[in-house]
Amino acid sequence: MSEVSSESSIIFGVGSPIPKPRMKGGGIFGHVPDAFDGKSLDFNDKIYENGSKKFTKPENSDDLVHSINVNGSNISNLSSASAKKKNITENRLLKKKEISAKITFIDEESAQSRILIKGGKIVNDDRSFFSDVYIEDGVIKQIGNNITIPGGARTIEAKGKLIIPGGIDTHTHMQLPFMGMTAVDDFYHGTRAALAGGTTMIIDFVLDKKGTPLLEAYEKWRSWADSKVCCDYGFHVGVTWWSDKVKAEMETLVKEKGINSFKMFMAYKDMFMLHDNELYESFKRCSELGALAMVHAENGEIIDEKSKEIVSTGITGPEGHEQSRPEPLEAEATNRAVMIADQANCPLYVVHVMSKSAADVVAAARRSGKVVFGEPIAAGLATDGTHYFNKCWRHAAGHVMSPPLRPDTTTPKYLMQLLANNDLQLTGTDNCTFNADQKALGKDDFRKIPNGVNGVEDRMSVIWENGVHSGVMDPCRFVAVTSTNAAKIFNIYPQKGRIAVGSDADIVIWDPTATRTISAKTHHQKCDFNIFEGMTCHGVPEIVISQGAIVVEDGQVHVTQGIGRYIEMPPFPEAAFAKFEHKQTGPIKIDREPYDGSVAQLPQSEVNDTPQSIRSRMMDGANPITNNPDFHNRPPTRSGGRSMHDSSFSLSGAQYDDKKPPKSGMKVINPPGGKSSGIW
Repeated sequence: MSEVSSESSIIFGVGSPIPKPRMKGGGIFGHVPDAFDGKSLDFNDKIYENGSKKFTKPENSDDLVHSINVNGSNISNLSSASAKKKNITENRLLKKKEISAKITFIDEESAQSRILIKGGKIVNDDRSFFSDVYIEDGVIKQIGNNITIPGGARTIEAKGKLIIPGGIDTHTHMQLPFMGMTAVDDFYHGTRAALAGGTTMIIDFVLDKKGTPLLEAYEKWRSWADSKVCCDYGFHVGVTWWSDKVKAEMETLVKEKGINSFKMFMAYKDMFMLHDNELYESFKRCSELGALAMVHAENGEIIDEKSKEIVSTGITGPEGHEQSRPEPLEAEATNRAVMIADQANCPLYVVHVMSKSAADVVAAARRSGKVVFGEPIAAGLATDGTHYFNKCWRHAAGHVMSPPLRPDTTTPKYLMQLLANNDLQLTGTDNCTFNADQKALGKDDFRKIPNGVNGVEDRMSVIWENGVHSGVMDPCRFVAVTSTNAAKIFNIYPQKGRIAVGSDADIVIWDPTATRTISAKTHHQKCDFNIFEGMTCHGVPEIVISQGAIVVEDGQVHVTQGIGRYIEMPPFPEAAFAKFEHKQTGPIKIDREPYDGSVAQLPQSEVNDTPQSIRSRMMDGANPITNNPDFHNRPPTRSGGRSMHDSSFSLSGAQYDDKKPPKSGMKVINPPGGKSSGIW
């Protein structure tokens, strides 16, 4: 088993939210200087970079608690922080020390020391080439051929293999409390499974009950994660209610906690859902703070009504789940979210794009110049919604998630094609797993089935199988959609998402010819069901390196619980905000001479009329038309509607204004044919 040093095990992500300087000439897919010339960085001063802030690794790790700076303030002197928050931070550091104290060195060839990867083909998002890679102290120090390295390095032969950046799963829900249950994959089992599949970083969601302060929820999730994670991780934060307090806490999270994305819901009525005006306000706040607005796009109001209707017809099984959330409701909400984000001048990230229609909305928005990112997930790219109609209730319920998988069996291939041509940009999993007995809470009502499926372990392989092996995309695009684009969008590139000098040594040695068959019996996740059951995939991670340590080798997973670092993600990522830098974002005012003409006067009865007051009078039966005394009609019926026997005919006079003199009833005074003096 590969072990790690006590020093590196207690280094975790700290940093300021100040964005990194933008690289010139290249935009989102820019060139990384010195990435391929074999130069070595000078690490003798022990300066490390995490997120956007550099910090000094102490000579004596025992002094860590007194030397690490968080956002420019020493932990021991946080005068502005409460004692409670200070204790939480110090306890985290002490926990890291406890974990590191249990670690013992095996030998100098331990993965944490020095590793040379020889003979492989490096694949980045923009190019691939043959080269060796030298790793030391958790970072890539040299790339090139015939490079000179210190003695004692372990050599890994990678001939015929690909050397790719570790995967980044942008969408997980580890140990999420949801619908009365808690997801069985906690931060230990979930991140361990992620590493087994070639993913070296996850971005999870802080998602607490409506009304919970965002900072309180963030601290709760940090306390769950820090002691368990086996790989690096970051957080998005869910905004499930709106107030001035939420608005203020969003700023604190961005500036002090390394958060640069917030998720809003258009579904889960009375649980997480925001209304359109709240979406607009939250999107505007994201734009001000340099954070990415993420959205779960479904029409929650209609879903609520359709769910009731379907249950009333006697449909209570999992098939009712998809039928209550049909594809048009996802597409409509996606289009509405794009419109609201555009009005708020905010980049938008649409999570779990599950249907052709929703994907088309994202693609069309991007082609029209809007800043929108689409995230299909492993489930939607590799399976479909026909499983909801399976005769086995357990099997059908195991696929229940929201938005649901689509019964159209061509959907996965369609989404993969859009992913390959950049109409969709990256992949996550929405990993949120529940066992069969937990799903059984909804055995008599599909609305009570906890929503969620697996994917964090199998994502890389199923995308390689359905994307690269099938010929839809090339290996460079595979790296882009599984790692690099995520790093760019969330502003942690090139620390993550690239094989380059100075980047974190999160590396996968990928065997494109090896195969594996997915099964719940052999996977590393804690759940008892796998939606990819029986699928054979080409493309397997042969060796996985995380923080410079070998954690997966020969099919065996060797991890240390709690060793993962929290990675702060700075605001204003160039990939999302570059278009807004010089864009006219405010309303335009025209200077003109004041109007000095006459102004019409409203009738006194209408001066204070508003849509609400008119509606109120209508509800009270005060119809401004039918109650007019000049309108001849019978009284309304008992139910308040107009009698269908009503007539405007009246014996009081003609059917027009009685005050006007009647016209002559004789229309023609000459006989047929004209004047009487004719031939007649």
